Amino acid sequence: MLDRALSIAPDDAATRLRRAEIELWWRADPKPLDAVLTTLLRRDPTAAGDFAAQLLYLALCERNPEVAQQALTALDPGDNYENSFPRSHAFSEGLVARLRGDSVAAREAFTRARFELENILRQQPSYAEGLSMLGLINAGLGRKEQAVREARRAAELLPVIKDSINGEIIIENSALTHAWLGENAVALAELETAARLPGGLSYGLLKLHPTWDPLRGDQRFEKIVASFAPDAKAH
Repeated sequence: MLDRALSIAPDDAATRLRRAEIELWWRADPKPLDAVLTTLLRRDPTAAGDFAAQLLYLALCERNPEVAQQALTALDPGDNYENSFPRSHAFSEGLVARLRGDSVAAREAFTRARFELENILRQQPSYAEGLSMLGLINAGLGRKEQAVREARRAAELLPVIKDSINGEIIIENSALTHAWLGENAVALAELETAARLPGGLSYGLLKLHPTWDPLRGDQRFEKIVASFAPDAKAH
């Protein structure tokens, strides 16, 4: 469908980006997205803010902290939501700091992200997507008891049967939360559940994104990753 759209409007930036993103998610191939972003930014360097989210995602997948930092600088601080999940600028800063191995900066960024989110949750205590993200942030801070409690509460508030889209992301976040806490068995059980559901998981995300690094090398995780590979899906 995207190829058909591009045959009609070959220079449409949004469609070109989405088509390139498909290659990243489906085949774990970042090169097409890299090429499109390079072309767009060469054409108009002032447009970096328009593509900052895609550039940040790509830089994380390519393990490029310098480009990730450039993307953070261009990222709109007010553009904090994805599918109703609050992903603050401070949270993104924490991911980039983890990527470059700066645990002090990561902790400082995640602490700011936690305070921001706690302020929101005081007003909206049943905000499941917010609790899910707070659990992940607290896992990044090593606050195990709080992280597990928040992940569990988010799943209770918004199960898949109630919301098939965000409910799946909450399971995915719970898997990440437990992985960041070093609880691989629980993380993999959650991930196996999410992998059986239509949703945000993809071959490219699991194979390339550094948030899943704590599970790499575990045979159960590698089996899940392989199940998303294009050849596996074809069969």
